[in-house]
Amino acid sequence: MTEETTVPAPAVQEAPPQNMKKAVAVVLATWLLPGMGHIVLRRWGRGLIFLGVVGTLAITGFLLRGNIFSAHGDDIFEFLGYLADLGSGIFFLFAKSIEKAGPDVSRAAGDYGTRFIATAGVVNLLCMLDVFEIARGRKS
Repeated sequence: MTEETTVPAPAVQEAPPQNMKKAVAVVLATWLLPGMGHIVLRRWGRGLIFLGVVGTLAITGFLLRGNIFSAHGDDIFEFLGYLADLGSGIFFLFAKSIEKAGPDVSRAAGDYGTRFIATAGVVNLLCMLDVFEIARGRKS
């Protein structure tokens, strides 16, 4: 006869509320300035790399006179582009202030610029997810 023993699965512990507040605070800091949440958590290398990557992508997109998507677009893809642009934080706010000249999508460079700006936002959204996981203690 064999006895079956069952080992209970480890319980998933919820993060304490203070830890959750810290996580939300560093995510907001990261949205405002890419990499800032990592710097607050003393992950200097990651923070500076994210700031450099997102900043370079966004500024390259601005120099190419890329389009900043509108929240009131005609279709779902324009709205998704807006969410991607919004993800770049301070660069999005900066872009809205300098967009007076308007986008230049008559050339391929303007279209590439649009993609660079959206990519900067998506990379920063991934940075926000990374810093949230670090602050919650799920990732080192």
